[in-house]
Parts: sequence; structure tokens; C-alpha cells
Amino acid sequence: MIHLGVDLAWGEGSATRPANETGLVALSEDGGVLAAGWARGLDAVVAWVAETAGDEPDVLVAVDAPLVVTNPSGQRACETQVGQRYGRWRVSANTTNTRSPRLAGVALLPRLQALGFTCTDGWDGPPQGGRAVFECYPYTALVGVAELGYDVERPRYKRPPRGMRVAESRPLRAAAFEELARRLTRLEHADPSLHLRSHPATAALLQGPAPLADAAHKHREDLLDAAVCAWTASLWHRHGTGRCQVLGERSSPRPAATIIAPARLEQRR
Repeated sequence: MIHLGVDLAWGEGSATRPANETGLVALSEDGGVLAAGWARGLDAVVAWVAETAGDEPDVLVAVDAPLVVTNPSGQRACETQVGQRYGRWRVSANTTNTRSPRLAGVALLPRLQALGFTCTDGWDGPPQGGRAVFECYPYTALVGVAELGYDVERPRYKRPPRGMRVAESRPLRAAAFEELARRLTRLEHADPSLHLRSHPATAALLQGPAPLADAAHKHREDLLDAAVCAWTASLWHRHGTGRCQVLGERSSPRPAATIIAPARLEQRR
């Protein structure tokens, strides 16, 4: 089975303002990076998925963006549970409802379904074949996988502590990114494995120093998150609820709004 990771830009963009970049990574069964890069806008993302999946019948896609949103207000249950179960590690989730202005994931889902993908909410366990897509959240993987060693709190490779000056926060952010990329190489010996060095684009994430400028940093961050998404798909496929949990509530009709999240024992309910 091929595992695809999509770190989706939540905004779809417009004719006058292009969408932000989406990071994209494809992994083989043995953790090798088959493809990696970036796309802008849903058309380009769907084209990449179609090209990368090709005629392969067994493909599992993990998307970092809300795919199923039915609540007219408030927060989805899966988002609330992120804070309840991972809050000790300083991990929480943004609030999403049908009034939210950025719902590119909701728009992406039917387009993937047109390519033969089924949205799986995880309540029946991981699919062992066919084409399926689910929602994930990289932060839960980073603190939910003991091999990475983030036992106290999430790595601060995205947002610095509040109130810190830019001149101070950017070097700290860059250092956190470099450390996270280095720790991801530990997964070369994990089950399943991840080999960032196996593709030029992901191998470049390990080459420092990390840039300080916001745009250059975000460019690399999106690809790193996509690699984490793809590896989450591999982990879910290989170990199911032995290494992951389903956040959210069962609902009818299905699929339910869920996040499939790697989890330590103490992060479960």
C-alpha cells in the first residue's frame, strides 16, 4: 500500500490571491519517499494525488485539514478531544464549523472520492486495501510517538511563545525545526519506518541551517508536516488502534468527523 501525506492549505485561494502551499509526500511500504513536493490550490493537489496514486489499487491518504464538518457552531468533538488528551503536551486544535471561512479540506474530499477514495472515520479500524482517506493532525503524532522523545511538550517549530520578539523567536523556531528533522531520522529504524534521506526534497529538510525568514521556513515546514502525515497513514495501516486512537464521536450518517491520532497509553481514554 502507498501512503500519501497532504499538509493541506486550509484556504482555497482566489483569482487575486493564490492559495498557500500544500506539502505533499508519498511513502512506500518500506518507508522510502516515492514523491515529495508542493502544490498550490485544490486543482494542483488533486492532480498530484491522481498522478502519484496512478493505477495503484491500495492507497491510504492522510490529510491535515478538516474533511467532515457538519456542526453549525462551536468546535468539533474530535478537536475538543485533542485538547483534552494532548493538552498536557501543549497540543490543541483550531475550532472548525460550517461558518469557518477556510474549509479547503471539505472541498477536497468529494474530489478525492471522484478518484475512487473512500473517507474512513476509523471506527472500523484501518483499511487493509483499496483507496481511502482520513483526517490527521501532525502535532498528535509528534507527541504521541515515544520514539521521537517529546515527552514534556510539543516542539515549537511553528509558533514561538507569545510575547517574544521576532528577533528572538525566529532563531528558536529554526533550532526547533532542525531538532525535529533530526529526531525524525530515528524512524528509519521504527516499525513502520520513514527514510527522509531517500528523496532529494525531504533529504534537504535535514540540511541546516534552517532559514529564519517566514516564507522560507513555512515552505520547509509544510513538507515536513506532509512527511509526518504520510508516516501517520503508514502507522495507522500497520498497527491500527495498537498505536493510534480515533478522536471524535460515532455518528450517523457516516463518515463521522474524526481525527486519527498516534497515541501513548497516557493520552488515551
